Amino acid sequence: MTTEPTTTPPADERRDGDASIVRKLSTLDRYLAVWILLAMAVGLGLGRMIPGMNDALAKIEVGGISLPIALGLLVMMYPVLAKVRYDRLDTVTGDRRLMVSSLVINWLVGPAVMFALAWVFLPDLPEYRTGLIIVGLARCIAMVIIWNDLACGDREAAAVLVALNSVFQVLVFGVLGWFYLDLLPRWLGLGDGQGLDVPVWHIALNVIVFLGVPLLAGFLTRRIGEKRMGRESYEAKFLPRIGPWALYGLLFTIVVLFALQGRTITSQPLDVVRIALPLLVYFAIMFFGSFLLGKALGLAYDRTATLAFTAAGNNFELAIAVAIATFGVTSGQALSGVVGPLIEVPVLIGLVYVALAWRGKFAPGALDTRGPRLSTDRARS
Repeated sequence: MTTEPTTTPPADERRDGDASIVRKLSTLDRYLAVWILLAMAVGLGLGRMIPGMNDALAKIEVGGISLPIALGLLVMMYPVLAKVRYDRLDTVTGDRRLMVSSLVINWLVGPAVMFALAWVFLPDLPEYRTGLIIVGLARCIAMVIIWNDLACGDREAAAVLVALNSVFQVLVFGVLGWFYLDLLPRWLGLGDGQGLDVPVWHIALNVIVFLGVPLLAGFLTRRIGEKRMGRESYEAKFLPRIGPWALYGLLFTIVVLFALQGRTITSQPLDVVRIALPLLVYFAIMFFGSFLLGKALGLAYDRTATLAFTAAGNNFELAIAVAIATFGVTSGQALSGVVGPLIEVPVLIGLVYVALAWRGKFAPGALDTRGPRLSTDRARS
């Protein structure tokens, strides 16, 4: 990764530079969208064509946590979290614009937007509507790490924001569920509402498995690796070896996830479309609104991208687990949770390319909060 120039280069030079970056990408990176779509298709095909596949995978779980998905997310998140420079986290926590914006967007705006869209698009389908509202309450703490990294976002900021989301998820998920599913509908005259009984321990276990374990592994790897190898050798030799495993883990997770839910998704296509429409609008509002807010606040590109992806992503693992535990595996609420990643995965990979395209609209000095990136980063950074 080269240091950004201090003056704005001519347009022709910038286009040449962009073309050079594309040529330097590995085959895995260059055709990432294709691999993700193939992984989705393979997962759906396996779940649909192999009898008992989804049931067999569903049984491999502990405490309601799918072990195959947990393994895939660990492999996906570990290389990214091993790249985080943990000695720089204080520069993120001191950025009040980023911290306050993220909290407001994730815990006030996001759930409210999903509540409104669920009622607008699904007024006649209460089960699907409830499932969507649950998805809106489950803020992303896992897969957003890889989307942020692919879009050249600020890794340190992403680590801090997902950790903050994790704390709030444990503390307020149940309260927000009661507010949006029971109290607010009655206030607005939309019906009697319904309760959402979610044990705090279940949410805490979800956070520990999907964030705590890979975060601890990444932190210990960085500390021990730097101590034994030195920072320069750790970043130049070790990180490039484990870097590709993030995308391998992502593809594995997608295959398993869609294999688990393949039969459910393909057997109810019209219902899936009804659920997908408000999700598409939700992702667009949250991503573009947050991106424009970050730019308006004067955040550098990397933290603007981080703000946008942490706002748009959702913790589909938690949403599905809560819906199934509360309403049953065959419920409409569970189907809404399942459709979440079906829409989120291709949409957010598309938004990665949108973010990278918009990167050119930032002045060269406003691309990276941290200054020059690691030499081990992808060429497109």
